[in-house]
Amino acid sequence: MEARGFIFGGALAYKLGAGFVPVRKKGKLPAKTKSITYELEYGNDVLEIHEDALGPNTRVLIVDDLLATGGTIRAVSDLVKSQKATIAGVAFLVELKFLRGIDKLKDLPVYSVIKY
Repeated sequence: MEARGFIFGGALAYKLGAGFVPVRKKGKLPAKTKSITYELEYGNDVLEIHEDALGPNTRVLIVDDLLATGGTIRAVSDLVKSQKATIAGVAFLVELKFLRGIDKLKDLPVYSVIKY
């Protein structure tokens, strides 16, 4: 989502000839946003997406660098679904299997390049 996820997501969108929609922490996007609060191991955080970023039935591939506990990706998928978009899949460079983040994503097709 933030930072490293932009590198992978932006490059992949370019390669696929698709659009890129950033999901950022609260207050970093310039236009009107929709937000979601989610739990972290050490508290809560808020993610935002532009309110008009996705239309109904838009197919979305969620891309990030790392799957750890799954909380951030769960929040992003909930944001995407709240805009009536369809999640085609979730892709990561690295999955830390011992943290079992994939357990929070059982309803989504998940692909990880490297699994530890």
